[in-house]
Amino acid sequence: MTDRKSIQTTLIHSEYVPPAGFGAFPTAIHHASTVLFKNVAAMRSRNWQDKNAYTYGLHGTPTTFTLEARLAEIEGGTHCLLAPSGLAAIAMVDLGLLKSGDDVLLPDNVYNPNRELGRWLSQDFGISVRFYDPLIGSGIADLIQSNTRLVWTEAPGSVSMEVPDIPAICTAVHERKATGQDIHVALDNTWSAGIAFKAFDHGVDIVMQALTKYQSGGSDVLMGAVITRDRELMHRIEMAHMRVGFGVSGDDTYLVLRGLPTMKLRFDAHDAAARKVASWLKARPEIGRVLHPAFEDCPGHAIWKRDFTGAGGLFSVVFDERYSEEQTDRFVDSLKLFKIGFSWGGAASLCVPYRIQGMRRNWQGSGQLVRFNIGLEDPVDLIADIEQAFESLSRS
Repeated sequence: MTDRKSIQTTLIHSEYVPPAGFGAFPTAIHHASTVLFKNVAAMRSRNWQDKNAYTYGLHGTPTTFTLEARLAEIEGGTHCLLAPSGLAAIAMVDLGLLKSGDDVLLPDNVYNPNRELGRWLSQDFGISVRFYDPLIGSGIADLIQSNTRLVWTEAPGSVSMEVPDIPAICTAVHERKATGQDIHVALDNTWSAGIAFKAFDHGVDIVMQALTKYQSGGSDVLMGAVITRDRELMHRIEMAHMRVGFGVSGDDTYLVLRGLPTMKLRFDAHDAAARKVASWLKARPEIGRVLHPAFEDCPGHAIWKRDFTGAGGLFSVVFDERYSEEQTDRFVDSLKLFKIGFSWGGAASLCVPYRIQGMRRNWQGSGQLVRFNIGLEDPVDLIADIEQAFESLSRS
């Protein structure tokens, strides 16, 4: 057989290998479905759950392994797994830890897609799903049944902003775990990005993050992550990840990696600007309540002050009861710098009205709730934008 190959074969099987030793700040982007093995023995010896080797693109590349390791470092965990979105990460935890006949507890202020996922699990999969007061604290002990396997928490609630006593909830759950019950606490820690709340230091077993927010910072990526310190827990979650075929792209992974070096700087800037805007809003007669965890009258403020080191850019307000939904919708439509859209953590400020009375079982009050994400614009300009939009409230 001649060593000379046809042009078609040469186009596929080039003999060129670039020189080693290239160094640069960005993590290289690796695209792969097929991963190559040196020989059959190497192929047969590899385990897809071993992060020291590669088997198939769905199970990881150097790019995704790097992001997982860095996210675990930020959270103080030891194991991390990526998912295509925050909701996918939540589903991965549920599918890994729950089966028919099990029970899961969700806070009443839970991220609404998590609520809908819970309803689906209840209706179609025979899993009991119950909702609890997010400020219940140690009282969660009275709700834990013998078949309760998972307690979801969210700090704070992403719309109504109550701050739960995570350590008290974890203590109650761990007391049941000490009796041999297979039960764990999972936290949606997206609001703090792992910067302002160290979940594992407060007793949490599993952390979920929507990397769509501060980690990417560009309003252009959908991704989630699950982090834990428990290898056996991660094994169960990895099996769910494999069975449903979750994967993330190398390009999206790179965008999140690119955002990490500036994440703390951006988070602090969001935080400072949000407190300025929220303080101004608190003094306005149009606003009945400002729901910002750093403010004393926000439910759970004392817990936030004890356990958190920052607040980011997300908070809500409740308009004075004299304003109708039509008026507050008109206010939102009148904003110019604030855009109407879900999510947060990007450079551009956002504003969304919510029909909160239909979202919470025991919501107190009748004012219209509007959530603000304060971006990286000058807060003076944002305040001026809100002020001009207030003028729309008086129009008939």
